[in-house]
Order: sequence, then structure tokens, then C-alpha cells
Amino acid sequence: MFHISKMIAFLTAVFVAVPVTTTVWLVSMFAYGQPFFFSTAIAAGAGLGVYGILSAAGSYRFLKKHGLTRKEYKYIKRNLTEAKGKLFRLNKSLFSMRDIGSIKQRLELVKVARKIYVLTKNEPKRFYQAERFYFSHLDSAVELAEKYAFLSNQPKKSLELKESLIHTKKTLGDLQYSIEKDLQQVIANDVDELHFEIDVARNAISKTSERTKYLDEGRR
Repeated sequence: MFHISKMIAFLTAVFVAVPVTTTVWLVSMFAYGQPFFFSTAIAAGAGLGVYGILSAAGSYRFLKKHGLTRKEYKYIKRNLTEAKGKLFRLNKSLFSMRDIGSIKQRLELVKVARKIYVLTKNEPKRFYQAERFYFSHLDSAVELAEKYAFLSNQPKKSLELKESLIHTKKTLGDLQYSIEKDLQQVIANDVDELHFEIDVARNAISKTSERTKYLDEGRR
């Protein structure tokens, strides 16, 4: 997970910067007899410099690993931040509904939407396979869920309102199907790679079986 790797990079930078800061301060203060405030300033500068270099190196390795430029990552991160808020609103709206019969559907919708978000957060480059989800389907789901939750919780419902709720519920079901398709798109490359690995494994097993059969016939 990329947030764990970033945390490790941060801790590494801190654990290196602190000893450097302390060492520079001690050397400046006692070995060179510099004033306290001057030594502190030099030590702080050295520590911040080391921390900055290590942080930049960690960021470079992270971007290189995921095949992203700094500009691309900032763009993806900004959209993920917005999506996190939308997912919170979706979850809040869906679970404020009093419709017991649709709870399974609502749970599945939240589960699939969150799965796309987590996959993208852990591997940011997947964002490009999930753009339809982030720029269309998620917004529609949030808007419909909030309106449905508000209207369904009204104490008195006219015939027109009841019909609107039925239509909205059906549309949410259609959106769930679309979001499930979005998830399939996000993991499409993984499925292709799995099929490739299966073919390779089967080919290796087949060759091993043929070799074993040939050796057995030779022994006979």
C-alpha cells in the first residue's frame, strides 16, 4: 500500500535527520566553540536539509515505481481527496434510508465503490482505468442517494412522490451495475495477467508430464 510506503519513507527521513541534527549541534557547539543559537541554527538547517533530500528521494522512487510524473500524481491525489468526501456522503445517504428491503443492494453499492477507491489509492495509476467512475458514476450515485434519502424520510408521501422513489431506486440499481463494470475495468489488466500466468503454468505442467512419460517409457 502506497500510504504505508510513504509513512515508512517519512519515518526513515526523520530517523536519519534527528541524529544528523544532534551531531551537527554537538560538533558546532563543543568542537568549534560556536554560540548556542548559532549552533542550533546550523544543526536545524542540516537536519532539514537531510530530511528534504531523503523525502525528495522517497517521492522520486514512489513516482518511478508507479510510472507517474509529479504533475500526474498531484492531479490524481486531488481527485482522490474529492472522491473520499463523496464516498462519505454516499455511505451516509444510503444508510439513512428506511427501506429495509434494499439494504443488501445498498451494502453492495458502497462495497464496490469503496473497492475502486482503495485500489486506486494503493496504486494511483489505476485512476486512469476508473475515470468513468470518478467523473460520472460516483457523482450520480451521490446525488441520487441524497435525494432518495431526503424524500424517502418524509412522513407523508403523495402518489407522485412514491413513483419518483421507485424510479430513483431502480436508477440506483442501474448505477450499481455500472459501478461494478467500472471495477471490472480497473482490474482488467490483473485478470489478463492471471490468464497469462495460468497458460504458462499449464504449459509447464504439460511439458513436465510429457518428459516424465518419456522417461518412464525409456526405463521400461
